[in-house]
Amino acid sequence: MGDETTDDTIEQLQEKIKSLRAKKDKTLKNLKVINENLKEGIRKDGKKYSIRNNRDRFFYPHEWMNFFDRLTKSQQTTFKFLINTGARINEAIHVKVNDIDLINKRLTLRITKVKSAKGEKNPRPRIIPLSSQFTKYLKKYILDNKLKGDDYLKLRSKPATHIALKKALQNAKIHDWYMFSTHNIRKTFETWLMALGIDGLKITTHLGHSMAVAVGHYISPDVFSWEEKQGMRAILGDLYLR
Repeated sequence: MGDETTDDTIEQLQEKIKSLRAKKDKTLKNLKVINENLKEGIRKDGKKYSIRNNRDRFFYPHEWMNFFDRLTKSQQTTFKFLINTGARINEAIHVKVNDIDLINKRLTLRITKVKSAKGEKNPRPRIIPLSSQFTKYLKKYILDNKLKGDDYLKLRSKPATHIALKKALQNAKIHDWYMFSTHNIRKTFETWLMALGIDGLKITTHLGHSMAVAVGHYISPDVFSWEEKQGMRAILGDLYLR
């Protein structure tokens, strides 16, 4: 009886997987091809969504500066936070003033991605270092906005950040602006640290993912010029130099 139940369960799972794959294939066929790297579809509620072929696009320093200059002052804080910490947008918007140690220049991310595949049920807080330059910026930001210990930083929501990103990218005339999402800022942060020769273990600990994931995003430092690496340092400050 037990064996029959197990077999039935496996068969049901196999059929479910086949059904999901068929549904995905059908969805992909029904997508409108915008160009060789982008496809677009429409959800049941009428909203559009896109599927990118390449999710590993990162900013070069000059692209970042060009893009950043197209943001409003209130938008810049959110993007400055993302490029200086490598945090996911959902991690960033849950940061409170008490999570920032201005004296020791470090930040605690308390709401992090739950890795259910590894058996996690609750988020695991991650403590990351901050550059002297970004710490100074945060201190002024907190004072200017009169924020208290239990207050959240006034960062943009995920949808608002996404909209601001796309608009600024287009205004900056980044030719493949549609290849970017807020997550590509995190990949930019990782790519820059790799290019600057930061130890791989430090990078994976900082970002909260495995070495296998880091290797999958690996970009040879040799693709960047000396001027580009100097540009990265100008943006990231003395992070991992102290």
